[in-house]
Amino acid sequence: MIVRHTQPGPETHGLTPGRLYAVIGIEADDYRILNDFGEPTLFPPDVFELVDTREPADWITTTGDDDERYAYPPPLNRPGFFEGYFDRDPATVAAFWQRVNDQLNTAAAG
Repeated sequence: MIVRHTQPGPETHGLTPGRLYAVIGIEADDYRILNDFGEPTLFPPDVFELVDTREPADWITTTGDDDERYAYPPPLNRPGFFEGYFDRDPATVAAFWQRVNDQLNTAAAG
């Protein structure tokens, strides 16, 4: 899934207006995107224009109690994954970057 940032504001610090971004997951309907600093950050979907709606086939999608959507690839789809990432757990960080690099390579080829 590829989006274009269209609405700059304080909630989108770290994004460049007009730039394309690959969505690496969806959490409570927000898009997890690598911001311009290389950090996987959640952003509201209404500040983006969808450019390519295709999601990786292996994403696991669930719905929360309030019908909010969660979708991540298997390595990133476990409770506490991003807490481990931001705590700089070496195995979690390595798994994250391996998956993101694979996803970006597939998107670039596709």
